[in-house]
Amino acid sequence: MTTERTEPGVDGRGTVAAVRPRTAGRYEPLGLGEVRIGGGFWADRQRLNRDAIIPHCDEWLERAGWVENFRAAVAGTLPAARKGRLFTDSDVYKYVEALVWETGREPAPSSDQRIRELTALFRATLEPDGYLNTFYGRDGQPERYSDLAWGHELYCYGHLIQAAVARARTTGPDDDLVALGVAVADHVCATFADGANPGLCGHPEIETALVELYRVTGERRYLEQARVFVDRRGHDTLGDTMYGGASYYQDRRPIRELDAFEGHAVRALYLAAGAVDVAVETGDDALLDAVRRQYDRTLARRTFLHGGMGSHHHGETYGADFELPSDRAYAETCAAVASVMLAWRLLLVTGEERYADVIERALYNVVATCPADDGRGFHYVNTLHRRAPSLVPDADNPSLFRTGGMRSPWFTTSCCPTNVARLLASLGGYLATADDDGVQLHQYAAGTVSAALPGGAAVRLTVTTRYPDDGVVAVTVDAADRPVELSLRVPGWASGATLAARGGAPDPVEPGRVTVTVVAGDEVVLTLPVAPRVTVADPRIDAVRGCVAVERGPVLYCAESVDQPDVDLDLVAVAPGVTPVEAGGVVELAGLVAPAPDEAGSWPYDGAEPRPEPRAVTLRLTPYHSWGNRGVSTMRVWLPADPA
Repeated sequence: MTTERTEPGVDGRGTVAAVRPRTAGRYEPLGLGEVRIGGGFWADRQRLNRDAIIPHCDEWLERAGWVENFRAAVAGTLPAARKGRLFTDSDVYKYVEALVWETGREPAPSSDQRIRELTALFRATLEPDGYLNTFYGRDGQPERYSDLAWGHELYCYGHLIQAAVARARTTGPDDDLVALGVAVADHVCATFADGANPGLCGHPEIETALVELYRVTGERRYLEQARVFVDRRGHDTLGDTMYGGASYYQDRRPIRELDAFEGHAVRALYLAAGAVDVAVETGDDALLDAVRRQYDRTLARRTFLHGGMGSHHHGETYGADFELPSDRAYAETCAAVASVMLAWRLLLVTGEERYADVIERALYNVVATCPADDGRGFHYVNTLHRRAPSLVPDADNPSLFRTGGMRSPWFTTSCCPTNVARLLASLGGYLATADDDGVQLHQYAAGTVSAALPGGAAVRLTVTTRYPDDGVVAVTVDAADRPVELSLRVPGWASGATLAARGGAPDPVEPGRVTVTVVAGDEVVLTLPVAPRVTVADPRIDAVRGCVAVERGPVLYCAESVDQPDVDLDLVAVAPGVTPVEAGGVVELAGLVAPAPDEAGSWPYDGAEPRPEPRAVTLRLTPYHSWGNRGVSTMRVWLPADPA
């Protein structure tokens, strides 16, 4: 059985990692108090999250009326006073989870007071039997659990329970929010256990939440209920839908029988994460192997270059193998967040660093892309090619339009802003792990790691790096009770990496994991080659066959029209053999632009027309995560290679 243990604050700043999450896998994750991001790319984004994104979410949750729905429930003015879509409760819960993680990372009395205020509001809304929802169950509202396929009641519970788990792990189990999560979970078990309501939720999420609560409380009923939900899915009980039948809900075939993820991308990834949690805690190797097989195939055939998933706007769904259209990529931000969560679980249980590569790709190129530079606008979808100039969103109302190209301040479905907020706040927990032998660094950021190893030894590390701006990662062993193993990930793209230990000469290291034995006072320097490189796609991806993209380290680049206003990006090609160059922090690529043909009375498929002579241009590229911050623009990641 998985247990969790209390850990003292180890960062010297008074924060407390109340309980460290523990799993039965290869690695043990570390608590927020054990990993501190101190500077650089991710520290900047955590600061943005704290100072702008989280307050912005709070402002809009109040402004749109979604917090007010709970007050209306207490006042008895529902359903007339209710605002927003049926699942808006979940976004309030995700905001609270973000605030909980952030308060655990950097204590703030005002934030803690807000958590307690909202917890009291949720508790006042709670029904005597543990039911909690603002859209269902009252006079004039639909009956409880009358539409499990679309109702999202269990989905909302899942996010509330995850907020409660976060509170237990940052403050301790003796807390009102934790007690509320337990009350809701008890209601779920009483209502949906075998022999009771045989249903399941159309949007997976409750599964992983119940397992996480089991890990906090040790209450095995929660694990068993999660297992029941996983096993119930796949028998076509939720009914048909315009978005692709039962596969949309992952209800066409049992998860153990699938070959790759299908249907709604976020739903599929949340279900897979819950299935991994169940498999790890119950020792169900067959279930674990099934999810790994499906995820690996999905990564190989149904994932965009930036790590995003979901090829279809219609239904936010996966496409067929290699159906990855750049200009119609949906690649919802929430799907990338969910992919990070799933890859993290598989990294913990298997120890395979390729899952850390997946996390890195999604973090730098989708998660970091979502928020605007000021933290007050968000991408819902993450296309790789914007043909038409982006549309300016309404600054005063939640947006119905998710594909306009510019970041919107809020959406009628606001899952992405709150999802990114909770991931950024908890990001320190994804950087490093421990086992009996030592510490493993999976993601690189300047900061410190202070870990009590499962075997009892303690180790403290300082990481100094400007990654991904440069590829030098220096790790100093500040303290260690005994010799320990320090493992560092060498990304899959990092051919030519080197490692130097204790002042010695650098030795070449291959992609994967490199491990050295260290003692207090040692320094290890990993150098990763972050020069710009050209990437080509599998030729089975029709949409980008014959195209190239540019990456630098873990960061994907794109051409944006604001950097070359006199160039039509849809007429750009790259000469064969051209490589990107970098000077002064700017990445450029030599290209060719064909003059647009005379469109008066022309037919675009007439091969008899002479090919216009192209002109040479130098394309200035920008990190994909930065695109769309400088006003209306077009953009593309994949650039056709000129066949001449």
